[in-house]
Amino acid sequence: MRGTGPRLPVRPVDDDPRLAELYAKGLTGPDGSVLNIFGTLAHHPDLLRRWLVFASHVLSKSTLPARERELLILRTGWRCRSRYEFGQHVVIGREAGLTDDEIDAVTAGPEHPSWSDADRTLLLAADELHDHSAIGDLTWAALTEDWSTEQVLDLIATVGNYHLVAMFLNSTRVELDAGVPDVAMPAPGDPTAD
Repeated sequence: MRGTGPRLPVRPVDDDPRLAELYAKGLTGPDGSVLNIFGTLAHHPDLLRRWLVFASHVLSKSTLPARERELLILRTGWRCRSRYEFGQHVVIGREAGLTDDEIDAVTAGPEHPSWSDADRTLLLAADELHDHSAIGDLTWAALTEDWSTEQVLDLIATVGNYHLVAMFLNSTRVELDAGVPDVAMPAPGDPTAD
């Protein structure tokens, strides 16, 4: 289903007067160039501007700790087979305190024996949201023992946002940014991502 090469080029800042203001909001990489996801979504500047409000909450204003947020994003990226999303959040996850062993274990899911009960529950919630668009009763009960109502709602928002992001990335075939690890995603139907 997925071909190769981007479907949309990254828009340079001088393409549209609205882009300079958008790109100045921290949408660039270490070298100062716009990240490919944002340069691709810039084909619809109004959509990009409005989505950034919600995405900024999820990534930097959420009530979830960064490490746990990144577990949810990585699991969502893996389940959605989003190479860009998973690779980008390998980098961010490391900055948030995840080890390479934990990042590898994300691909195995909640069944991996290294997870604590709390981490296992987070990954299970991400899987249930992916598979059923809802958190089951047992998982909800386990989550609410450790997390506030706001944190559980932020968990749902995180997984939901990154499902949307995966749809953008996978459909437009956004290329990896420099410095982002290229992780091979399972092929459709491969049970390692299901």
